[in-house]
Amino acid sequence: MDPTETIELHAGPLTFTAHARGEGPVVLCLHGFPDHARSFRHQLPALAEAGYRAIAPTLRGYEPSSQPSGRRYFLVDLVDDLRAWIDQLGQERVSVIGHDWGALVAQAASALIPDRLRCVATLAVPHLRRMEAAWREVLPRQLRYSWYAMFFQLRGLADWAVRRDDWALIDRLWRSWSPGWPLPPDERRALHETFALPGVQRAALEYYRCNLGGLVRGGDARRSLDAASQRCSVPTLAMTGERDGCVDTRVFDHGDWRTDYLGPARLVRVTGAGHFLHQEKPQQVNAELLDWLRQHGGG
Repeated sequence: MDPTETIELHAGPLTFTAHARGEGPVVLCLHGFPDHARSFRHQLPALAEAGYRAIAPTLRGYEPSSQPSGRRYFLVDLVDDLRAWIDQLGQERVSVIGHDWGALVAQAASALIPDRLRCVATLAVPHLRRMEAAWREVLPRQLRYSWYAMFFQLRGLADWAVRRDDWALIDRLWRSWSPGWPLPPDERRALHETFALPGVQRAALEYYRCNLGGLVRGGDARRSLDAASQRCSVPTLAMTGERDGCVDTRVFDHGDWRTDYLGPARLVRVTGAGHFLHQEKPQQVNAELLDWLRQHGGG
């Protein structure tokens, strides 16, 4: 029998389904796009076996019960969710592993609630200060990679394109972001089922519209990205896949990347892996995560 539990987490009126496994210091695993909590199916057993309480929540909007009444998908809102989960779990501090958007949430949380975090690990998305430092050499290629984020600003057209032909655009992104690594058929079906739930597709695109498209309006969009751009005082493990087709791996260590961090930091590049490195190379990624947690995660 699979020892993984399904639990409910809450933040205000929103309810979040989460997968949980093990006992010990809490490690929260935050997924990105286009993905869901099953993204960490290889990490939860390894973390539990190592003596941690590993929890992978479904992020805001990725199920009907966690969709807010307005378009509130700013990073500051996601950090508020994280803070509420930590409180509900009765924890003073937790460790956070974030992939893609989950990595940005971890970065923003490091600035906004550092006293609630033991350490963080960010997968596939570099510190935003690197994007600024690397723009001359890397940004033209990165802009080509990021075409989808700009396309998602087109309400109506983008929504139609994402759902047409049985989520063919979602499948295309996975193929191009993790070249040479096919998503297993059962996981592909589960992912399609997630995006077919009422409101999920719109919510997933709102992440880009709120935080990127909203920059011209300032407000919470600017506050969100400013938080994620601050130098990080929380011990941080940053991991990148050498073949990532979504975020150019060269961005991670362009210039003096250590200046992005006030506390301990380590950069790991995973050979042969793409954007979904924790699914492609789980044994190698798990070994790095567990080593970092042993040093900084209370285990």
